[in-house]
Amino acid sequence: MCGIVGAIARRNVVPILVEGLKRLEYRGYDSAGIAVLDGDIKRVRRVGRVAEMENAANEIGLSGQIGIGHTRWATHGGVTEPNAHPHVSGELIAVVHNGIIENHDEKRAELKAKGYVFESQTDTEVIAHLVHSYYLQERNLLAATRKAAAELTGAYAIAVIAQDQPDLMCVARMGCPLLIGLGEGEHFVASDVSAVISATRRVIFLEEGDVGELRRDSLALFDQQGNSIERPVHVSDVSLASLELGPYSHFMQKEIHEQPKALADTIEQVLDEGFATDLFGPKAADILPQVDSVLILACGTSYYAGSVGRYWLEAIAGIPCQVEIASEYRYREAVANPKQLVVTISQSGETLDTMEALKYAKSLGHKWALSICNVRESAIPRASDLVFYTRAGAEIGVASTKAFTTQLIALFALTATLAKLRGKLDADKEATYLNDLRHLPGSVQHALNLEPQIKLWSQQFAAKDHALFLGRGVHYPIALEGSLKLKEISYIHAEAYPAGELKHGPLALVDNNMPVVVIAPNDTLLEKVKSNMQEVSARGGELFVFADLDSHFSESEGVHVIRTPRHVGVLSPVVHAIPVQMLAYHAALQRGTDVDKPRNLAKSVTVE
Repeated sequence: MCGIVGAIARRNVVPILVEGLKRLEYRGYDSAGIAVLDGDIKRVRRVGRVAEMENAANEIGLSGQIGIGHTRWATHGGVTEPNAHPHVSGELIAVVHNGIIENHDEKRAELKAKGYVFESQTDTEVIAHLVHSYYLQERNLLAATRKAAAELTGAYAIAVIAQDQPDLMCVARMGCPLLIGLGEGEHFVASDVSAVISATRRVIFLEEGDVGELRRDSLALFDQQGNSIERPVHVSDVSLASLELGPYSHFMQKEIHEQPKALADTIEQVLDEGFATDLFGPKAADILPQVDSVLILACGTSYYAGSVGRYWLEAIAGIPCQVEIASEYRYREAVANPKQLVVTISQSGETLDTMEALKYAKSLGHKWALSICNVRESAIPRASDLVFYTRAGAEIGVASTKAFTTQLIALFALTATLAKLRGKLDADKEATYLNDLRHLPGSVQHALNLEPQIKLWSQQFAAKDHALFLGRGVHYPIALEGSLKLKEISYIHAEAYPAGELKHGPLALVDNNMPVVVIAPNDTLLEKVKSNMQEVSARGGELFVFADLDSHFSESEGVHVIRTPRHVGVLSPVVHAIPVQMLAYHAALQRGTDVDKPRNLAKSVTVE
């Protein structure tokens, strides 16, 4: 959730740290800070945006050839400057940290008994004082970092510098992402490759329990047992252009409009292979024919993608499927089925709840795991037997758009592949599905062309405090997704229900101040949806209907209709996701909220 960047070089690293923190702003944060060595530890922290911290650093002429930086999303302690990172102990040790230290109260009591005084409410200050206490014993920063890390329970990514060691930085990782960037005579550390991409494309992803020692001309890595190790070097394919706004006003707007290309790029691998096991990796040919059911684990938007996948898997592949919120699944007594395929869905591949849910599933006896992910070599794919990488490209806006729709493509590919293996997809139907996929980006572009009409609708939503979304069948999760998007970025309270459930309670909410959005594709449930709309109209509710071009709807008093492309069959949820994204975006603009960085939220959720 927070962001880490660090650098050790033969040049002033402050501009590198500041730029890196700006690249990490999309992850969500409420304060920022950097610390460098310039004789002493020089530190600048500010509540608010990175730009405010940057101005303060420039005012004092902050400079140094080694330093660490951080953007914080508050967990322990409020949004205050004393709680902002980096944290310092004894003017000797500076630390930045992502994650949650679960035993911080216990360690805080032990350290207070030793005379340490705490200036913040954070769990991170415990780490700084722990490292300091061990460093005083033998002046070995690597040993001190390793010993401190061994006492921590929970999730962490840590970068540490010492006032009297200007040629050394140490790092440690457990449960939260951390990578090392390789340069010429310089090294970098970051929680996300975007933070170092302007300096290097060569990166090493640390594994669970790794500890590292970075110098300008050398790098040493050790596993949790202290053994010297090597990790593979990857060349990142993230482009700087993908991290820039270009002609768009917001990253969310850019990413909504990038969906035809993101979908085409993701679909391309399916068209190249057909619905074949090769799509999911070399082990898939052995694993997928043995699968008798599917368990999907995900959070937030990815959970709604999984919910669409459930409809597809059961209707097309004839295979039982359950979808679980990862943070709930990992804490309940679940019954494992060794022949069930566990599918995790995560844009970042680092979502802590999803990663922990996967570990829990394995501990129960699940044998096989498939990861659907947008970030190569991230933690969840590395922990999975099978993987399908979506090709959405970098997604910066906190509210997911193109990651969601490309996840749907991955789930449809899995559905069709399992259907084929189970004898439920003949050659003609496979050809039809592949042709539908081929034409899907064009239908999405058609939906994007509805933006002017949706923008007009948004003016009516911006004045409201509540909204209701309705859908049926496979489009009910799209209603849920639309509701989530609207509340995420416009702060309008929104709920979503299956339209048939309206009469069992939610209808009590309907009046002329409650706009009701209806997902109404031209499918077998259309007449049922029309009946549910009548229930709303009869109570004075105002309807905003997204209907397919070939369905028979007409506008009337209190009924507004926008026509999406002609019905595209089973892939209709992908097309109908576009207008609800647009509606949320423009409603947020009308209300003047921070579209890309909504309050209280973060992009990469690496804490519970």
